[in-house]
Amino acid sequence: MTQMRPMDSEREAACVQGAVAGDEEALSELLAVFGPEVRERLKSKIGPQWRGTLDEDDVMQVTYLEAFLRINQFKPRGAGSFMAWLSQVAENNLRDALRGLQAAKRPNPRDRVQVTPKPGEDSYIALVEMLGTTEATPSRAAAKTEGAALLEHALGTLPPDYERVVRLYDLEGQSAADVAAQLGRTQGAIYMLRARAHQRLADALGSQSRFFSDPGR
Repeated sequence: MTQMRPMDSEREAACVQGAVAGDEEALSELLAVFGPEVRERLKSKIGPQWRGTLDEDDVMQVTYLEAFLRINQFKPRGAGSFMAWLSQVAENNLRDALRGLQAAKRPNPRDRVQVTPKPGEDSYIALVEMLGTTEATPSRAAAKTEGAALLEHALGTLPPDYERVVRLYDLEGQSAADVAAQLGRTQGAIYMLRARAHQRLADALGSQSRFFSDPGR
């Protein structure tokens, strides 16, 4: 994204107002102005041990996508609030990428859905339970049909890369390296995409299912 000239407070306020209202050009202008500074701040936060599996451009790609998906939830609080918000989105993405990369070195079997070569209803229900959208395990007889259908519907509402990561990594049990190769991304990006996808799935399942309660995520 090409960096633009600094934006004065009046123009920033107008762009923020437009972006929150759904003006994609206004949001693109904000990202072009503030995105490069956020990217620069990330450089020192990615240690040399992670270079090759993650870089600041990976983080910013997911951050820009999340900005478009979540801008309607942004609450303006004056000059500088958009920059603070975008920085927090980027920091969250970086945190999830590093957490995933670190966990990959000492894998916990509870962090993966146990699947057969071809994912079936059980893998869907296991994913629902792993997402934490239930306070008590639902009737598996009912969940096998309805829970799987709800999850499939929720998957269809995700951005394409979010959906593919969940299908390949969680439901098919492929490794992060294999998923990264298929999507043309780094392993760090896969963990970011997965974290954001899980967040959206948990929200969707919490609001749609009579079996799964919304934990307020």
